[in-house]
Amino acid sequence: MIPQTTPFRRAEKPVFYKGRPRGFFCFLAFFFSFLGGLFAPLSSGHAAQFSGAYLLHVCDSGPDGRETVKGGHTACQAYIAGVVDYHNMLRSMKIAPQVDICVPERTAPRQIQDVVLAYLKAHPEHDSFVAAPAVTMALYDVFPCR
Repeated sequence: MIPQTTPFRRAEKPVFYKGRPRGFFCFLAFFFSFLGGLFAPLSSGHAAQFSGAYLLHVCDSGPDGRETVKGGHTACQAYIAGVVDYHNMLRSMKIAPQVDICVPERTAPRQIQDVVLAYLKAHPEHDSFVAAPAVTMALYDVFPCR
């Protein structure tokens, strides 16, 4: 008769590979992959950035009211939410910048998107720069802290 074992029962003997426990090899694999990532040369490319022109393109809608980029409105709202979250984090650390925005909690993401979109359309000088300052300025025009 074959003894029954449960899947939760520990093996009685550690699993060895040529005299060393298997965990040792897992540790070595992790260690060397960590070191490889730590000392790997950085790519010469730039970090992903949304320019004002790109954010305008992503946030915009076509003449039929549909988004011009598939999933663009979601990306737009997520980018704006990230800027607002970062600003709120700075404020919580008591290092908020001079341009202090206070977006009411119950403001719909689409409404915030419309504010930023209108600002970007009216201010093409932000087209070639990172979009985060333009988002802050757009929100400051409509939602300044009082």
